[in-house]
Amino acid sequence: MNRMGQLSVEQEFNLRRFSDQVKTLSHAQAQDLLIELSKQMMIKDNLYKQLLQPYLGVGLTPTSISSLGSDSPDS
Repeated sequence: MNRMGQLSVEQEFNLRRFSDQVKTLSHAQAQDLLIELSKQMMIKDNLYKQLLQPYLGVGLTPTSISSLGSDSPDS
């Protein structure tokens, strides 16, 4: 069983494989890869925010807070 904050065996394998591949990159290729990885991490962060927003109450207006838990817009 995995503990939070640690990698699974499969993830460790993938990290090692990625590490081996990165070592063969040129400086320019490594820079391009870092930029792309940074972009993907930002996209992932945005996705998490969008998915968690309804559960955390982030961005709710006072009107939308009062309607939480009701199925009809009139209640």
